[in-house]
Amino acid sequence: MTSARETTTTGSDNETDAALARAASGTVPVGRSPRQLAWIRFRRDRTGVVCAVIVACFILIALAAPLITKAYGKNPYTLYGQDDGLLNSYGLPLKPNGGIDGAHWFGVEPGLGRDVLALLVYGIRTSLGIALCVTVLSVVAGVTVGLFQGYLGGRTDYVVGRFSDLMMSFPQQLFFIAFTPVIVAMFVRPGNAEPTWIRFAALVIVQFVLGWMALGRLVRAQVLSLRTREYVEAARLSGASTARIVRRELLPNIWSTVLVQSTLLLPVNVTAEAGLSYLGVGMQTPTPDWGLMFQDAAQYYQSDITYMFFPGVAMVVFVVAFNLLGDSVRDALDPKTVR
Repeated sequence: MTSARETTTTGSDNETDAALARAASGTVPVGRSPRQLAWIRFRRDRTGVVCAVIVACFILIALAAPLITKAYGKNPYTLYGQDDGLLNSYGLPLKPNGGIDGAHWFGVEPGLGRDVLALLVYGIRTSLGIALCVTVLSVVAGVTVGLFQGYLGGRTDYVVGRFSDLMMSFPQQLFFIAFTPVIVAMFVRPGNAEPTWIRFAALVIVQFVLGWMALGRLVRAQVLSLRTREYVEAARLSGASTARIVRRELLPNIWSTVLVQSTLLLPVNVTAEAGLSYLGVGMQTPTPDWGLMFQDAAQYYQSDITYMFFPGVAMVVFVVAFNLLGDSVRDALDPKTVR
């Protein structure tokens, strides 16, 4: 005869086994963090995943540009068209389709005769490097200013807000064009050779100074709605410092907005840098750059449209992929949004 204790023990063992079986079969609900839920939603978005792969490929190409050109056997500075006689007396490729052949997969550059594929790979490196520096600086400055402006309020909010309004009132493109040569002239004396890093730094500084305010205002608006929440009040009453409240209570609650805005800001900075180079105030020849490729292609579009095709397609694919990636990230972090 079975005792009550043995019956209870047997029943507990059966319940435990059943629970383990349900857990193994996946029928038991498992708690997930907001980040895990966002990752699951993002993986279900095929458009976002494809765009993420495309963006990752562009970044890998930019990082591995020296290795790619070494394996390809060409570099972006050698004048192949002139050395190998691939250009005619007008500086145009002798072979059809911009000189595309087995030696030059994307053809050769009209005028100088450099390899287009090598220029394109290194151009990604230049444009993406400048845009990434501008984006990082703009995010750091915008988030920092917006956090303290929104939390402190009062006179600080008023003064910083009026300064942001003043900076946003400047026409960006006009000031980009006007002040980039001025910054370069501050570091390079007339008649001296201009180092590439000087032009790189000037483009980063100009775009950053006039590009951080929008994110700062967005962060400020979110902080204004968060600073009256119960957990912020509790931290303030417990004696936490302003820096600690901003870092531990407010910043973790706005990171999703910052992430989305960063993914949308980067392609804007890429196109802005390419536009400045196209207008002649960005990177200078012989530095490979997407904007310089558009500038050269505009001179030969009637006789060699192929040269404009490759940087144009690369720019469109990159910008569209990054914008769609930003939309997918926003939808994953905030499922209430509808694309």
